[in-house]
Amino acid sequence: MKKIILMLIMLLFTVTCFGMTVSAKYPDRTITNILVWAAGGGTDACNRVVMAEMSNILGININVVNTTGGVGGSVGMNAAYSKPADGYTLCGLSESCVTAGVQGGFDKRMNVWEYFIIGGSPDVVSVTPDTPYQTLADLIEAGKEKPGEIKAGASASGSIHHLNLLALMDGTGAEFNFIPYTGSAPAQNAAMTGEVSMVVTSVAEQAQLIRGEKLRPLAVLIPDSFDLAGNTIVSAFDAYPDLSEYLPISQAIGFAIRADAPDDVKAVLIDAFKKALETGVFKEWAENNYYVVSGATGEEGIEIFNKLESLFAWTLWELGAAKINPEELGIPKP
Repeated sequence: MKKIILMLIMLLFTVTCFGMTVSAKYPDRTITNILVWAAGGGTDACNRVVMAEMSNILGININVVNTTGGVGGSVGMNAAYSKPADGYTLCGLSESCVTAGVQGGFDKRMNVWEYFIIGGSPDVVSVTPDTPYQTLADLIEAGKEKPGEIKAGASASGSIHHLNLLALMDGTGAEFNFIPYTGSAPAQNAAMTGEVSMVVTSVAEQAQLIRGEKLRPLAVLIPDSFDLAGNTIVSAFDAYPDLSEYLPISQAIGFAIRADAPDDVKAVLIDAFKKALETGVFKEWAENNYYVVSGATGEEGIEIFNKLESLFAWTLWELGAAKINPEELGIPKP
């Protein structure tokens, strides 16, 4: 018996010496965050700030690697999902990734991930100062009196900004002529040049234009008003409470880990994530960049992405912009 015990001790010692400790404390080496969007964007910026804070909390390095391409961030998601579910690979993503499946880039539902949602910037309905619309009610009434005549700019069909525009119309009865653009910046430029009369993008994206009086904000598409550099942008819900049936459809920027990762690994990451969002560095960054902080994890985060996946996937399918029927992926209708 003593010989057996001695042999087991020697075996454990040998395994440890060769860097294969059976019960090493997580994390004991560098974590990699494979970020699906390009450097400099909102998802990239959010992740880099939070990863830096989490790195300090965990006492290890966290590398952020931008792996772009495909549809809905599919190249980066596939790269991250192909790695072991050991907590040493994260996937930096956003709500737009839920379209990857129906666009043919990711052959799984989004429930293969567990989420850490940092937050996002709410969408705002704005017009150019030379339009006659002083309030959201002015714009909505015009959209009812002249259905389809008022041009509304937003990014591509199926984007979060397009979905918010559709929800605004469904919730108020107004009808606008949607003009899709390749991104938020071109849509905002179109509003300033008079190509469109109104634009729906995020507060963070419009902030400098609003402060420079290039755009006039009428309302944010979330239940509460929003403070922008000391000026209050009212909530669309104030004048149209029935919008609660359709909104909010908010950004969900953050990162994810494979859902089949060990529970103790998830617990460590959740703790570090929550602490990172409470640091002064992150709070200052969020305030300066007009972000509404979420902090959702676990079942709450999964539920948020399940709803986003259903909404985005079926909207794209009904618009004829999806390659794969959401039913084939088991995505329920919203």
